[in-house]
Amino acid sequence: MNLAFFPCCISSAFLEQYETATKVVMAELGIEVRSRRDFNCCGYPLKGCNYGAYIHLSAKNLALSEKHGFHLLTPCGCCYGSLKHVETLLKQNSCLRDDVNSALAREGLEYAGTTAVKHVLEVLLEEVGIEKLQSRLEKRYQGVKVATHYGCHLLRPRKIVNFDNPFRPVKFDQLVEATGAESIPWSEKLECCGAPLLGVNDPVAFSLTGAKLGSAKRAKADYICSACPCCHAQFEKAREVLLSEHGVDFKLPSITYIQMLGVCLGIEERLLGFFDPGPAALGMPCALRHQSVSLDTVQ
Repeated sequence: MNLAFFPCCISSAFLEQYETATKVVMAELGIEVRSRRDFNCCGYPLKGCNYGAYIHLSAKNLALSEKHGFHLLTPCGCCYGSLKHVETLLKQNSCLRDDVNSALAREGLEYAGTTAVKHVLEVLLEEVGIEKLQSRLEKRYQGVKVATHYGCHLLRPRKIVNFDNPFRPVKFDQLVEATGAESIPWSEKLECCGAPLLGVNDPVAFSLTGAKLGSAKRAKADYICSACPCCHAQFEKAREVLLSEHGVDFKLPSITYIQMLGVCLGIEERLLGFFDPGPAALGMPCALRHQSVSLDTVQ
């Protein structure tokens, strides 16, 4: 599968190490991913205020990938959901497709429906597989309990993303357990992390995140693991806000799956974006940092 890396605005601006880690892990597993500089935003931030602009932005990315003969690989749940949604609309609605192609023609582009949108977890499952993935591991987690956070856009709407059963998903859990960690059941597993409301209604946004963190902590999780930079940034930001404004410290680090897997593949920590920011970096926005994750539990 010819894959082009589709960057997320959030990770490109604040979590560049997540994108770097994704590319390094893919390369380690023998999956070639090309980088391109001509993609634009997936349009998700405009979905609620200018639906037409949202569709055209996503459609342009799909048309660009078709023009160059690639399928799209994204590490972001929001980008994945947006691109998959527009892909479905354009395939089902010929009038909309004609309208979009009329606009794309001015840039020498056309959408014909030959490209596919893939989330990084999909590629790991379909192109590598659990057994092969386990055979490549140099280290495994021992006694580590992980609360997997799928994120809304990876599961819903079911008929559009079709990644897993939205009510009883197991695929992300299988990938986590392939590393030797235990994926634990927890009551808020399928609830929203609150990120879509950040900047719109912060109290509700952090209340949603706090409910998830509390649920994961009660379930005895050591880490909360996500596969979306937006969700990851929300967990980190919320932990900081809940501690500073409400005195609530969940002591529950957030880690992205690609980093978690990278450690087991024996990839250097610096390439995966792990570092201890230290006192000098405390004034930096939380999304610019990663928790310094203890690797003592990896054998």
